[in-house]
Amino acid sequence: MFDLLIKGGTLPDGSVADIGITGDTIAEIAPALEATAKETIDATGDLVSPPFVDPHFHMDATLSYGQPRVNASGTLLEGINLWGELREEASVEDMVERALTYCDWAASMGLLAIRTHVDTTPDHLRGVTAMLELREAVKGYIDLQLVAFPQDGLYRTETGRANLLRALDMGVDVVGGIPHFERTMQEGADSLVDLCRIAAERGLMVDIHCDETDDPLSRHIETLARETLRHGLGGRVAGSHLTSMHSMDNYYVSKLLPLIAEADVSAIPNPLINIVLQGRHDSFPKRRGLTRVKEMQAHGIAVGWGQDCVLDPWYSLGTGDMLDVAFMGLHVAQMTHPEEMARCFTMVTETNAQIIGLEGYGLKKGAKASLVVLDAATPTEAVRLRPARLAVVAKGKIISRSARGDATLSLPGRPGQVRRRHALP
Repeated sequence: MFDLLIKGGTLPDGSVADIGITGDTIAEIAPALEATAKETIDATGDLVSPPFVDPHFHMDATLSYGQPRVNASGTLLEGINLWGELREEASVEDMVERALTYCDWAASMGLLAIRTHVDTTPDHLRGVTAMLELREAVKGYIDLQLVAFPQDGLYRTETGRANLLRALDMGVDVVGGIPHFERTMQEGADSLVDLCRIAAERGLMVDIHCDETDDPLSRHIETLARETLRHGLGGRVAGSHLTSMHSMDNYYVSKLLPLIAEADVSAIPNPLINIVLQGRHDSFPKRRGLTRVKEMQAHGIAVGWGQDCVLDPWYSLGTGDMLDVAFMGLHVAQMTHPEEMARCFTMVTETNAQIIGLEGYGLKKGAKASLVVLDAATPTEAVRLRPARLAVVAKGKIISRSARGDATLSLPGRPGQVRRRHALP
């Protein structure tokens, strides 16, 4: 007898299977399991997916929109300035409460793993204290990974480097940085040399806010790739945003992409946010604010979609739904071929799990029993509809249920119910 049995669900690869769960582990997965269970979910005709994963978020700032005031210009720099004020006012309790509310949203959406950057700039490190408390509070249902992020730059403030090291000593998981926000290009490059050395010495992963600018001469991804090779950090390093690549010379990019691939550095674009923040200095044509997603994928580089922000000084919208992120990414990157649309779903599940090094992930025997049942038939339909999560299972327990998204229709000669599910040819 299983504790939980998911019957007849369609997996992302199109196969149909039953999934038997015992405790917090997938005990069996097969086309048909002749077994009983304490509880059974009938997923016939529905998509059963591993949980959604967000590889780039700012949990310390989430749900703070309008504090201390609205970002009037809509720019990245004004958002940074606003956050600089807010972080001096926000208490540990305030940050934890806002973040817990967001985690409720995430759980209801099947978003069960999040990598969040936590600002290590202020000497008080209240954000670090808050996020460590949050990680402990949600560990039963969300895997929360923390990045030590010197928002104002590793070298721009007198204690920037020391505070990052303090945060790592307190238990933060990943080394972060923001080289394009250092005072000079050279200091930005120097910061990457330093940060990669720190990560290598401590055996940690690296996730850098890298070249989040419209300046095509911001080329810190080149240094990040080189230092990754130097220290043998391949597979443990991510460059987030990489928006300057949308303006780089094609000849330079033809040399850059093979270097990134050789170094095994992953890329995390954030389409909802970057399409809003980038190109603010442009009149026309306006740049899209997105890095070269398909070109990087063609070189074998792991590229995942990140959410980045929800209702904070940088972004005035957001729901915590990674399918919203995939939907925007599909449009901005012009990934409309059926294979590309399906890949956008994979980017917010399996690829993101790979990028953050998530253990025990996936729909296979012996994996962690975390999954989502969606009111959709295929990954592409899920991206199109961003449908109800009929059930969310976290580490063997059902933590959320939602009703189907059907509507009742009152029109002469037409069906009484409307479902927007529609199989593609």
